Amino acid sequence: MASVSFLLVAVILTALAFDFTNGFHDTANSMATSIATGALSPRVAVAVAGLLNLAGAFLSTEVAKTISGGIVQDSEVSLVMIFAGLIGAILWNLVTWLLGLPSSSSHALFGGLIGAVWVGAGGSAVRFGAIIEKIVIPAVASPVVACVVALLATYLAYMITRRTSRRAVGKGFRAGQIGSASLVALAHGTNDAQKTMGVITLALISSGVLSHGAGPPWWVVLSAGLAISLGTYAGGWRIIRTMGKGLTDIQAPQGFAAETSATAVILASSHMGFALSTTQVCTGSILGAGLGRRLAHVRWGVAGRIAVSWLLTLPAAAAVGGVAAWVAGRGTVGVALVAGVAVAAAAAFYVLSRRRPVNSENVNEVPASAAKPTVKPAA
Repeated sequence: MASVSFLLVAVILTALAFDFTNGFHDTANSMATSIATGALSPRVAVAVAGLLNLAGAFLSTEVAKTISGGIVQDSEVSLVMIFAGLIGAILWNLVTWLLGLPSSSSHALFGGLIGAVWVGAGGSAVRFGAIIEKIVIPAVASPVVACVVALLATYLAYMITRRTSRRAVGKGFRAGQIGSASLVALAHGTNDAQKTMGVITLALISSGVLSHGAGPPWWVVLSAGLAISLGTYAGGWRIIRTMGKGLTDIQAPQGFAAETSATAVILASSHMGFALSTTQVCTGSILGAGLGRRLAHVRWGVAGRIAVSWLLTLPAAAAVGGVAAWVAGRGTVGVALVAGVAVAAAAAFYVLSRRRPVNSENVNEVPASAAKPTVKPAA
């Protein structure tokens, strides 16, 4: 067994830093609608999501295996490439968080790794067939499926309760949202926490600590689960506001339908080892919930900006990961330079975010860019 190097430790810590950004970037996936409808207070919501993300990390490792041995040739991957890929993913997560866009942390990670490995080891080290099967096809299909399921679920929810008083309906569905939002958080842990497990496992394999094809050790599962749960508790308030108030006006029945639809799609994909984007699934389900209620407003301008961020995520993260791999490949000085630039950029993004802060106190205010709805869908 190979010894543990300083670079391996640095890669593991960087992977956990990415996992933390994944947590606060994706808190909105499970809790945005419950916060928007008042089913849960903002602070309680992020605490519940954090605990259930941790629990979900222990339920399955199929997605982790897809990352560690599915999209790249693990025998061709070096620690420098993994480090560079993580930097690309972290920086894209911070850019989209600052803009309040629910882009995919998963696709940022995939893009960063693909770009870094392509630059560092050549195109032959990237398994494009697996990328199409396990990433691209689910990325296209999953939000559409979630949207359709949520649309039908929302329509049925209002049909079934049409003779019931609105107050009773709202109260009942808000209570149901506590359970449905919790299920989304649990499902999120089974999918997204595993991606960092897979990266760390890939680093351990590439450094010779684990054999090729090995699964994640228990301490990797635990540390990844803790990192994403802490990030979730930090609360990605900017993105929560976009998903809860910016995309459509959500009522309790819609929130319940969106959350249950997203849970079903995420858990099914985790069982099959598809490393899909939980952000895209949850955004699709919220859009479907908006379309499924008569006279609900869908803000297509916001939806369009989100869609553009989805299209840019893979190539943008790949470009940053590729550049970082080229610079870091120059040696220790290159690695230090990449790390320094990443830290400086993260600090700059944080300073910029304080100019217009979003927190648990103002998260339910409608964003200025989404104040005027553009479409009233038909019944």
